[in-house]
Amino acid sequence: MASTELDTQSSATEKGVNKHSAIQTFSSEHFINRELSSLEFNSRVLEEAEDCSNPLLERLKFLAIVSSNLDEFFMIRVSGLREQAFSAGAPQDKAADGMAPLAQLEAISQRTRQIVARQYTCWNDSVRPALKAAGIEILETDKLKKKQRQRLDKFFRDTASLVLTPMAIDPSHPNPQYHNQGLYLATELKRRKARGPKILFAVVQLPAVLPRLVPLGNDKEPKFIFLEEVVASRLPELFGGYDVLDWTTFRITRDGDIDLLDQEADDMLHLIEERLRARRRADAVRLEVPTGSNKTFLKRLVDKEGLRGASNRNTEKYSEVYHLPGPLDLRTLMDLAKISNFDHLREPPFTPRTPRQLVRNPGENLFSNIARRDILLHHPYDSFDPVIQLVRTAATDQHVLAIKQTLYRTSGDSPIVQALIEAAENGKHVTALVELKARFDEAANVNWAREMERAGVHVVYGFMHLKTHCKLSLIVRREGERLRRYVHLSTGNYHPTTAKLYTDMGLFTADEDMAADASALFNLLTGYSQGHQWRKIVVAPDDLHRKTIDLIREQSDLAEQGLPSRIFAKLNSLVDRHVIEALYRASHAGVPIDLIVRGICCLRPGMKGLSENIRVCSIVDRLLEHSRVFVFGTGNNSQIYLSSADWMPRNFHRRVEAMFPIDNDKLRQRVLKEIVPAYLRDNVKTRLLHTDASYEPCQPTKDDVPFRSQQELLQLHEQKDSKNPTPSSA
Repeated sequence: MASTELDTQSSATEKGVNKHSAIQTFSSEHFINRELSSLEFNSRVLEEAEDCSNPLLERLKFLAIVSSNLDEFFMIRVSGLREQAFSAGAPQDKAADGMAPLAQLEAISQRTRQIVARQYTCWNDSVRPALKAAGIEILETDKLKKKQRQRLDKFFRDTASLVLTPMAIDPSHPNPQYHNQGLYLATELKRRKARGPKILFAVVQLPAVLPRLVPLGNDKEPKFIFLEEVVASRLPELFGGYDVLDWTTFRITRDGDIDLLDQEADDMLHLIEERLRARRRADAVRLEVPTGSNKTFLKRLVDKEGLRGASNRNTEKYSEVYHLPGPLDLRTLMDLAKISNFDHLREPPFTPRTPRQLVRNPGENLFSNIARRDILLHHPYDSFDPVIQLVRTAATDQHVLAIKQTLYRTSGDSPIVQALIEAAENGKHVTALVELKARFDEAANVNWAREMERAGVHVVYGFMHLKTHCKLSLIVRREGERLRRYVHLSTGNYHPTTAKLYTDMGLFTADEDMAADASALFNLLTGYSQGHQWRKIVVAPDDLHRKTIDLIREQSDLAEQGLPSRIFAKLNSLVDRHVIEALYRASHAGVPIDLIVRGICCLRPGMKGLSENIRVCSIVDRLLEHSRVFVFGTGNNSQIYLSSADWMPRNFHRRVEAMFPIDNDKLRQRVLKEIVPAYLRDNVKTRLLHTDASYEPCQPTKDDVPFRSQQELLQLHEQKDSKNPTPSSA
């Protein structure tokens, strides 16, 4: 493929770099397609479900996660490509790897079908039989025993039949609006008597208020049947006077992106609520049906929704209809994975620890501990409780004057939000920056915003055109004759549930420079205040992109001078073209680069003369690797940063993000000697990215000692706990 000259933005961003490197142009061959890389992450998640060495209920979770991830992928990524490919006059922007929108859709369709086929093979041939062998059985209607049928009759009579609504479709009953991700049962019926058409097409929504897996057993011998099987067997009761000719289930995925660009509204809260309602009625992007579904049903659905399917002769390479050999929407398996009395089929539980620095002596409080030294938390090995406790303590502390807090995602019963409400009721000056545009958490955030406003919290929503993605808490406290500021910064959300499931890192500090930056950042978010000279925190969209490339370039300069250099980056996604090009230049200069990229990676490692010094791997394990950790340089000269941002254009240019340094020597040593080496040594859950964009499990050889980073970090914290027995309740 033809090379593409570096554009003006890239040249300006990396001004002066060409005098150090002969690399001036990059071709599309140097980049991996973003969308296909995203699908490869789902393939790696699926590998965990396929791995029989994992506990059975953990495998079940991974199967559910694959479905959840694919839903989001279609709602956000595929919908955007579809608009480009099929909307008249839409720009046909090519990806960095040179693929046009339609070509990407065709490749996505092909790869998705391969992944889904593996997913259902895993469910049908491995996981479901293993569940049965373990005493957890999924039944079918034609194999029910008498007592089970009686129990099912009672469920349908007393519960389901009161909720379900049969919907005929004919000229006087137009097609209903099928909800995004809703599960429906379609049926063709023949009239026996009374009124109505001779042949009737009808649908029944299977609402989420009913259990998808209807229980028919007991706690010791749990047995379930899928709701659609129950409803299908009772269709003659729902449609009295008709005989059932055929039936099938179907599920439609719709465009789920809430685009606020070019939108104007006096009240962002109302705008978000309007867009949430619109999401349910957005364009369809995928239709899922069981294998062997009635062709008449398919044609009706494809034509009604404007989908591209088998009937569209001009798009044979791209179909939006997916035929699945099993129950639709395997997200429901996550509920099954939570079944009680089967802990032996799960990973052993662990109790997060409270760091020794936060074990308070009589007369001490949380603030005095933070004032004494910076404290680093590595979740979930370190408990999230101290973060909650900081806000709770501030809410009741008579010396605290103000609390400022960003909220991107939080739990339904958020203790952080409750503490902010209590603080406002206690007369504190409380400000909460609630990001209403947090994808798929918009509704929860709208509810929290309204509740906090009623309690007297000053709620703001950030900027219309930027998401506020930084994770930041600031507390102002009077101590004697002075005011002192306490800050918490994090790579993850203020969400106590995901803090037990995701790996993230957070910093408590009372450092004056960090506190001044935190205050300035809140002033920017709440009042557009600008002009602050940032001392330590690096903020997007102002400086983070430039600073990241500068840090990479500094290592290139060192390498070209023959001095020690190194780059380590652990993040969720690597997409930004200019950062990738800077990494290529650094590799060409001789900088050793280790990248642990959990999800999307558009950098192509191992290319001769370009990326030979770059090693890219992905770790997928029981905990979601979510922390963003960056190390530039070696030994005592290294610069260590944590960040809320991945290396993606959206994080650099369309979000408010924060990257912050780790300056304390003990904390630096913890990162350099404990955390980073653990990830680099992993040879059990690591997959290596090859030049051809494929991933290969990094299996230990017979001479290697198996090393699983998450397990080793857990054991390390348990050893610390044995020296400091103060278990947390998290």
